[in-house]
Amino acid sequence: MAPLIPPAKHGGRKRQVVEREVVNGIMYVLSTGCQWRYVPKDLPPKSTLHDYLERWEYDGTLRQIHHTLYVKCREEMGREASPTAGVLDSQSVKSAEKGGPASIRTGTTRARRSRARSVTSWSTLSGYC
Repeated sequence: MAPLIPPAKHGGRKRQVVEREVVNGIMYVLSTGCQWRYVPKDLPPKSTLHDYLERWEYDGTLRQIHHTLYVKCREEMGREASPTAGVLDSQSVKSAEKGGPASIRTGTTRARRSRARSVTSWSTLSGYC
């Protein structure tokens, strides 16, 4: 992966962070799903990790790293570097045909009240009469 990481910018201060630690920190956040503020102290600061992540996403470094590792993994498993076939099931095609914002109602669906709660409170009240 080292050849894929871009060199430090010309001018200014020298890079003081170890690129391997930056990659470890970014992988930690992406694999665990933790928040940036909970990055362990043995990794670079959260602001440094976030800056590198944004910069590498913008200039395509992450895409290059992913593609290189993807090809390498496929070759180690004895497969061709790029897949020659894909799979689509009819369910995904049907849902894609409908499309549009009208078919997505998850944000506009009203929450339903629990019936168990209303029955429990009703039975409790009726017991006092």
